[in-house]
Amino acid sequence: MALPEAGELSQVISQATAPAFVLGAVAAFVSVLLNRMTIIIERIRDLNEIADDDATRSHLKSDIPRLRQRIKLLNNAAYLALLSALCTASLVVVGFASALFRLQYAYGAALLFALALILLSGSIFRFGQEVKMGLSEADHYR
Repeated sequence: MALPEAGELSQVISQATAPAFVLGAVAAFVSVLLNRMTIIIERIRDLNEIADDDATRSHLKSDIPRLRQRIKLLNNAAYLALLSALCTASLVVVGFASALFRLQYAYGAALLFALALILLSGSIFRFGQEVKMGLSEADHYR
């Protein structure tokens, strides 16, 4: 087996640049999702600490099921984003493995990248649903 030449490796490295940027963006997006989840969990904890006999604030507990739904949406968004990151990382690995073994990988790379973007789009859609829920009137009073 002949090792790839420097030009071939240089080409693979340049082709790995776009997936690397996607990975960075997905990592930042997952961080945002997890931060929002933490804030919502803290809000649920605060609401659960309200005594049932506190007439002025006990009505706020009725928001807990909606907050739990928001966490489910964020969890789903994070899961899809992580799957997208796995597809993107696999794309980079496949690119280098293909260069090493001198295989054609154009169709496989296109399929992996398309799958990564579809998963990321699904994640963004779920995030949008959660944002819409978060902007409803129930979140504006405490």
